[in-house]
Parts: sequence; structure tokens; C-alpha cells
Amino acid sequence: MEADPIDLVLLTDGVSRVGLRVTGREFSGYPEVPVLVGEFVVHTKFLKGTLKTWLFPDDLTTWEECLDALAQGENVSWRKDKRATELHLDVDAPELAEGMIRVSVADRDGSRATAQLLLEPAEDWLQDHRARLAEVRKTWAD
Repeated sequence: MEADPIDLVLLTDGVSRVGLRVTGREFSGYPEVPVLVGEFVVHTKFLKGTLKTWLFPDDLTTWEECLDALAQGENVSWRKDKRATELHLDVDAPELAEGMIRVSVADRDGSRATAQLLLEPAEDWLQDHRARLAEVRKTWAD
């Protein structure tokens, strides 16, 4: 039985949103390795788009490390320099107002496009993302 999709990432300010929805699991390679299938979603009044992606087991570990760094006030780049869509979160930049984050989704190998948004997410967004990660691991990474 397949599980319902889960948003591993969901950053929103009520108007715009950026997310990464895990939609299923595939097995690839030899030996077979479980790979999560999902899609990045960017939705604003100006821009709407989706992009399919695959998540390997170590991607979940590095996402957790990114959440730890963000909790320390550091900017992060998740999946940078891999053959995958990248997610960049800037929480510490002089031009950002208090509570704002800059979110960039970069498809360097495919469309060579980057979507960048400024968002003011809910105050508990980091705790929310830790819970989302735990739910993805519980549901898909067994």
C-alpha cells in the first residue's frame, strides 16, 4: 500500500510558497537502493512551477544537518554540487528584514533556471520541518 504524499519542505508566508513533496518510492541501481520520488513546487502570484526530483537516503541526513545549521542562524545550500535540484535558504543576510528568509530553488543541470523568493514563514517553521523530516523517514524510509 502506497502512502499519501508528504511535504518534506513547505515554506510559505500565506501568499507564496516553496515546497518539496515526497510522492513515492522507487528502487534503482545494483544493488537496489530505495529512492524517494518527489517534486519541488514554487507558487507565487507571478511564478508557478514544479520539477520532479529524486531523494537518496543521504539527502535526508544532509537535510537534517541543514536544519541544525539554520537553527544556529547559518545560511544553507542543500544538495549543492550534486546532479540534483538545489535548495538554498538564507536567514542571515544584511538585506533581509527580521524574520525573512530568501529561498532559492536551482535547477542547474536541467533547465538552468533558479526561482528565488523572499518569505516570512511562521515563527516555528524549523520545528515544523523537523517534524516533516521525521514523518518522511517514518513513512518512506523503512
